[in-house]
Amino acid sequence: MLASLEVNWLKLDFIFKSRLHDSPHITTRTYARIVEGWVESIGLDPSDYGTHSLRRTKASLLYKMRHNLREIQILLGHKKIESTVHYLGITVEDALESSEHLDL
Repeated sequence: MLASLEVNWLKLDFIFKSRLHDSPHITTRTYARIVEGWVESIGLDPSDYGTHSLRRTKASLLYKMRHNLREIQILLGHKKIESTVHYLGITVEDALESSEHLDL
């Protein structure tokens, strides 16, 4: 089942499509400009928010809700589960304890 989940994630279309014919998605710089515009439009300081903080926040919230490291690893594109643990700022012991409460 996990393998089919990975394949399905790879088939997802890009949310932000490029207007250029040779690229299926926008550049990271264009995405950063979009996020900056969103942040400014709601009256916040753009220097306090960015694409990386949004990425990390999403991963952290998903982990807190579901405690599924493998899901977060796939989402972030990490090859090693240790990288995901480090990225989330949790300890291996916390990760193991969380996994004990999963219903599989």
